Order: sequence, then C-alpha cells, then structure tokens
Amino acid sequence: MDISLKLCGVEDLDTLRELSIRTYYETFAALNTSENMQEYLHRAFNKEKLLEELTDKNSKFFFLYCGEKLAGYIKVNEAPSQTDINDPNSLELERIYVTGEFQGQGLGGYLMQKAVSIAVERHKKYIWLGVWEKNENALRFYKKKGFYEIGTHLCHG
Repeated sequence: MDISLKLCGVEDLDTLRELSIRTYYETFAALNTSENMQEYLHRAFNKEKLLEELTDKNSKFFFLYCGEKLAGYIKVNEAPSQTDINDPNSLELERIYVTGEFQGQGLGGYLMQKAVSIAVERHKKYIWLGVWEKNENALRFYKKKGFYEIGTHLCHG
C-alpha cells in the first residue's frame, strides 16, 4: 500500500472541513441525536474555526493518503494551543481520523507513529489525548498503542 502524509495549509481548508465532517459523522452519528451531531459539526468544523486552527503556529494537520486517495488526518498541538493540559513538555494528539473506507488497515497506527515522531523531533516527554468514553474502538486502539488513562474531565458545550 502506497501511504504518504502531507502537511496541511490554508489552501486545504475546504478539503479538511469536508473530511472532518465526514469522518466524525461516520464515527459518532449512531451514538448521538441528529440535533447534537449537527450542532457539534457546525461548532467544531466551521470554516472560521478551522482556519484559525490551520494558522495556529502551535498546531499542525497532516493529511494521510493511500495512493491518490485521501484516507484521513491527524492534528497535533503544542502548548499553549492544547485543549487541556498545556504542558510545554507534551504533545497533544487532538485528532486522529481515518475514513470508514480505510478503517482496519493499520492506518491509525501509521498516524500514531507520525505523532510519536513529531514528539521525538520536538523533544517532548510524553503524548496525551482525549477520547470520549463511549468511543470503544478508539479506547481499545489507544490502549493497544500503550496509552493509559490519567484522568477524566467534563466537556462543556
């Protein structure tokens, strides 16, 4: 399988938005009401918010391609742009999204390794991420990759 990564820029805004909405919907629609999904998708993936994230010097998005086909992406954050901990010694893996079509092919592991490589290059002591407790597939995946629970927090809409 021909796998490659591409650092995203502002010119990728529309593609990033479409991919974000599609992968999030594929993963979580069955666990939420239609109203909750629409509200979240609008809030999290509107163009203004994504543009702000794309131009943040402490955040990076990388598209994942299988051959010529866009299969997913990761988003990593350094402090002070992290969603929670904001430890300069850490790297946050905020998003690791793979489309349904490419699930189960080891691409999540490939993206995880990219995040680890970034952390090593930037001399980070650890990587952390947040995951919804109802996302059992992700919980299994992260545990298999050596992650463990260090705490919980409530999300506020």
